[in-house]
Amino acid sequence: MTISTPVYCTREDVKNALDVKLTARSDAQIDRAIESASRTIEGFLHRKFYPELATRYFAWPNGQYARPWRLWLDADEVISVTSVTSGGVTVSPSDYFLEPANSGPPYNRLEIDLDSAASFAAGSTHQRSIAITGLFGFHVETQAAGTLEAGLNASGVTVNVSDSASVGVGDLIMVGDERMLVTDKTMLDTGQNLGGDLSAQAASVAVPVFTGSAFMVGETILIGSERMLVVDIAGNNLTVKRAWDGSVLAAHSSGADIYAPRTLTVRRGALGTTAVSHSTSDTISRHVVPALVRSLCVAEAINMLLQEGSGYARVVGSGEAQREAAGRALRDIREQAYTAFGRKARSRAV
Repeated sequence: MTISTPVYCTREDVKNALDVKLTARSDAQIDRAIESASRTIEGFLHRKFYPELATRYFAWPNGQYARPWRLWLDADEVISVTSVTSGGVTVSPSDYFLEPANSGPPYNRLEIDLDSAASFAAGSTHQRSIAITGLFGFHVETQAAGTLEAGLNASGVTVNVSDSASVGVGDLIMVGDERMLVTDKTMLDTGQNLGGDLSAQAASVAVPVFTGSAFMVGETILIGSERMLVVDIAGNNLTVKRAWDGSVLAAHSSGADIYAPRTLTVRRGALGTTAVSHSTSDTISRHVVPALVRSLCVAEAINMLLQEGSGYARVVGSGEAQREAAGRALRDIREQAYTAFGRKARSRAV
């Protein structure tokens, strides 16, 4: 994946939905559709669903037809604020409010406390007179996603992790204070071996291993050239789906090495963070995109892939009644996402 901006679903989400077999060609096509879908969602919902550390500049409020003590942030919604300066003067955190207090973050405006002596000052010009440094975006909800399996220096771009099921290509992960964008996954020796012979039969789904806790449900494992999906774990036995992801059913001998896609290729220091060294066993967390937005991204990407495969000729009806076969369900999920997460127009004070 060559993107530099976060996306709202993973390559694995789309492949699982379409039952696409693993090929370099399909991966590139799916990645392109996901990025296009993500940027479409941002334009449709008028907001971004990932956190970014940054400094943003604003004109003195009356340029917005607002009260002089209120600054509308519009598309620059903020999650938390580190510093505010106006006309070169620092505004103390005790002298302003982030609003709406009862439902944020995200916060869509910053208001000077009218009980304080602070104010928004224009300085030598009203242009870019206000600077806000903080974490911009929708939210910072995360989920645990395993740990580092090896130390990582500040310049490394491959990360070995303990759990490949929790992280997909396109996910935004965080280790310490550093955010990283996952751009690819490759196989890593798990250090585990097959605990018994395995026949070349689809019904032979019990895979004995030496340490069952070394694997995760939902993880893909590789033995020889056959990929298998782990669907359950009981003690030191993995229950799997054989010949997964377009691979071929094969017999395997006891002692065979077991691999899993636990080496991540990442873009370091993403979204305003700094690439630093990390230690073995450091905790990894994954940024959580709202479920409805993630589903919409999958739907938009699938629609794009199917249209592309048909030369953008997927239609229903005939004559003047002919229309694009985008699907009624896609329209419904767009409407649901806009109702739940679309940033609506604000009322300006005159």
